[in-house]
Amino acid sequence: MAKKADSSIKAAARAAAQKHQHNKNDCIVDMDTLVEPEFAKGEIREYLITNQPETLIEKRTLKSKEYWLLSSLLAIAMYVRLYHLSYPNSVVFDEVHFGGFARKYILGKFFMDVHPPLAKMLFAAVGALGGFKGDFEFKSIGDAYPETTPYIFMRQFPALLGVGTVLLCYLTLRQSGVRPIIAYITSFLLLIENSNITLSRYILLDSPLIFFIAAAVYSWKKFEIQIPFTLGWYRGLIATGIALGLAFSSKWVGLFTIAWVGFLCVYQMWFIIGDLSLSPRKVLAHFFARGAILLGVPFILYLTFFAIHFQVLDKEGDGSSFLPSAFRAGLKGNKIPRDIPAQVGLGSIVTIRHLETSGGYLHSHPHFYETGSKQQQITLYPHLDTNNKWFIEPYSNKTIYNETFVPLTNGIKIRLRHLNTGRRLHSHDEKAPVSERDWQKEASCYGYDGFEGDANDDFVVEIVKHRTKNEEAKQNVRAIETIFRLRHAMTGHYLFSSTVKLPDWGFGQQEVTAASQGRRGLTYWYIETNENPYLNQTEVEIVNYPVLSLWDKFVMSHKRMWQINQGLNSHHPWQSDPQDWPFLLRGINYWNKEHRQVYLLGNAVTWWTATACILTFFVYAGITVLRWHLGQPLSTEKNVFNFNVQVFSYILGWFLHYFPFFIMGRQLFLHHYIPALYFGILTLGHFLEIFTGYLTSRSKTFQRIALGVVFVFTGASVFFYLTYSPLIYGTPWTQDACTSAQPFKGWDFACSSFYKNLSEYDFPEVSSQDGKPSIPTETVLAQAKQTPGAKKVVAKPPPAPKIDTSVKKEKEQEKKVVAKEEEKEEIAPQAAVEFEVETPKNEEQKPAEQVPVADVESENEHIVEDDVPSEENLDEAIEQEPVVEDAAHVEDVNEAVEEEQAEAPVEKEQDRRVTQAEDIKMPA
Repeated sequence: MAKKADSSIKAAARAAAQKHQHNKNDCIVDMDTLVEPEFAKGEIREYLITNQPETLIEKRTLKSKEYWLLSSLLAIAMYVRLYHLSYPNSVVFDEVHFGGFARKYILGKFFMDVHPPLAKMLFAAVGALGGFKGDFEFKSIGDAYPETTPYIFMRQFPALLGVGTVLLCYLTLRQSGVRPIIAYITSFLLLIENSNITLSRYILLDSPLIFFIAAAVYSWKKFEIQIPFTLGWYRGLIATGIALGLAFSSKWVGLFTIAWVGFLCVYQMWFIIGDLSLSPRKVLAHFFARGAILLGVPFILYLTFFAIHFQVLDKEGDGSSFLPSAFRAGLKGNKIPRDIPAQVGLGSIVTIRHLETSGGYLHSHPHFYETGSKQQQITLYPHLDTNNKWFIEPYSNKTIYNETFVPLTNGIKIRLRHLNTGRRLHSHDEKAPVSERDWQKEASCYGYDGFEGDANDDFVVEIVKHRTKNEEAKQNVRAIETIFRLRHAMTGHYLFSSTVKLPDWGFGQQEVTAASQGRRGLTYWYIETNENPYLNQTEVEIVNYPVLSLWDKFVMSHKRMWQINQGLNSHHPWQSDPQDWPFLLRGINYWNKEHRQVYLLGNAVTWWTATACILTFFVYAGITVLRWHLGQPLSTEKNVFNFNVQVFSYILGWFLHYFPFFIMGRQLFLHHYIPALYFGILTLGHFLEIFTGYLTSRSKTFQRIALGVVFVFTGASVFFYLTYSPLIYGTPWTQDACTSAQPFKGWDFACSSFYKNLSEYDFPEVSSQDGKPSIPTETVLAQAKQTPGAKKVVAKPPPAPKIDTSVKKEKEQEKKVVAKEEEKEEIAPQAAVEFEVETPKNEEQKPAEQVPVADVESENEHIVEDDVPSEENLDEAIEQEPVVEDAAHVEDVNEAVEEEQAEAPVEKEQDRRVTQAEDIKMPA
């Protein structure tokens, strides 16, 4: 009986203990989410057992009470991110670009951007579902949205992704061993983080990017606790690969997330290899499964989205001029020449394209260098024009080809005579007009009527055989197919063009020189169009640009994207430096109108605390490593062990998403730090966990005090959010309240733009008619004037005059020419932009009205987001001929051409007279 009683008591005790443990596991404050790390003894040392116990999955599975936490997070996040989403009812910051890109997807017009296509295509899909037909151009910040543009619906998409990011933050922290109450508080801190709210309320790429990064982090943490090679393990691995692919396909920042997962794989493989309980076969299986899925799946998704991108954008658009003619030839409505005679020879009239830059065609026009020899300019010009045409002559007039076709062979010596002006391509020992290098000499056009040329006009054709694929094209020069160099016979220098631009007097076109050094590829040329009267028309072989494969298009577009991205280095009034970001020293002005403002600023309470946690861990890790080297063992207590492992992984993510910006030479902005901040907030969650759990576990009183401190800290974060919420939502604020909330000079939101009293917002000023939005008191548009911005201008190309050698060479005409040149200089554009127009050979010159450029510019000035190339930024980024096709937003190219053609006759008449007289006063 006594034994039975004892066993009953023990059974009751075990049941009570299990019930207590069960209740503890269901408690959101005291839940035990960790297991002790397992070590086994080897012959020399202990090693870590890498396979996680099944009980860990159960501990990290969401409990029923947690769904109430998630529901409250969902409800609050929906309110915070969707509140007053209809305001501002006008274009905000880079909605100019990304809304414009969505429009172009709907219209199918090709554009050029530095970012991968996924997020932009998603915005286009949402806009199309909302009924957007592409009739609103997103031209400038402050443009009011018409009723036909579902901008609220389009803004709801990033807002809902922002809500999803908050939920993913909670789930991620739970999978990495944080108790529900701390995971909830940390996710709530992200929920009210001001900069994340702002970025998720507008048509910007940041919210999709952060959501996909958060999904990748959650999937990886879910994968880490699975039993290897089970269904759950593969499912977590594939989900991580998909999320990485989505992030990388939205912005190249996703590549940093791939690197983060890659570093953690290497880190984990170190312990897997050291786990003696695993067979070599299992180790290899780990290696190949992780490598194939985590690299293969993202790349396949990335390539797939680009295939869709090329398929949708199948029409000629404002971005196609940034890509080679072979790419453009595959677009509908392109103007690329077709059916070109392949054989090139003496007597051919050709256009010559530069291969390695997007500068375009070898070009000249009757304007002179203002330095050096002051002879006629030689440039690269990216559009079709008769000033691109050259006549291939024998190097000596004594060479006779008797009206028979003489092919251009490798090593043949020729001269190139500019068809419109009659002057020949020329080089000599004269300093290049812009480049300062000693090994670059001037290339010019020289000659006059009756002049037969001299030895400095002679160039030798050298076929680049390793770049020429066709065997026949390696022997004789063929249009499109042969890559060649032009070596100046006298000096041995090669015709060369880099990305250097001529100043205003050269219309900003790309400089051409003769160089003895430099990158070899910058001396490569090929012939695009070819006419030769000596060809037997019955035997003429016709060539066209080849149809490009998906891979060819992929490679070409990425070369341009990289060049553009590297070239975005002009100063921007709202840019900031990476060393300032962790300390939140400056924000970004997004919108300022109607005495309200939208300004990107982080929640300083959360932001600074996350930075302090990161710095603290660096100190802690340094001390720990030093103690280990001094012989002190590392702690294997489960709370400390999990803290070390998880915080190390999150700070590694913070570092990989932050440090690369220090080595970038381009414009940088505060929002580039937001992905790193997400990892910082996850780090903060683990610091709150260790503070309220392990460090204060010896006393319930201390734990309650610690939780109280956390709640006070959360309250401070809420107070900051509420105080600065007018800068998020564009709601009324007063000048005094704004000034008192501006403790730092770097927080440069414009307090003067607000009313002095809130009551004044009840009677807003009526500063416009017909329902148009009022004129901003101090706008983002005005601030953008300090720096190059994306402007849509009615641009004027350099004149393309016709040569008239029959005019008498009278001295009185020279005086008229000088006067006309002075008059022309007064109306010439500061940075001429050339359209893709063919200059008519015989067109009656009639004066036409000129559109005032200044008026057009004043309507369209706006601030430019760093990542997206504006017209002037693209000029610097791509370093090619200035063009009207701004990658962000422009009028339809055909409309622009019509405007240009209306302006052209006046300039052509002026330049016709200039050319006539220049035959008299040729440069010596």
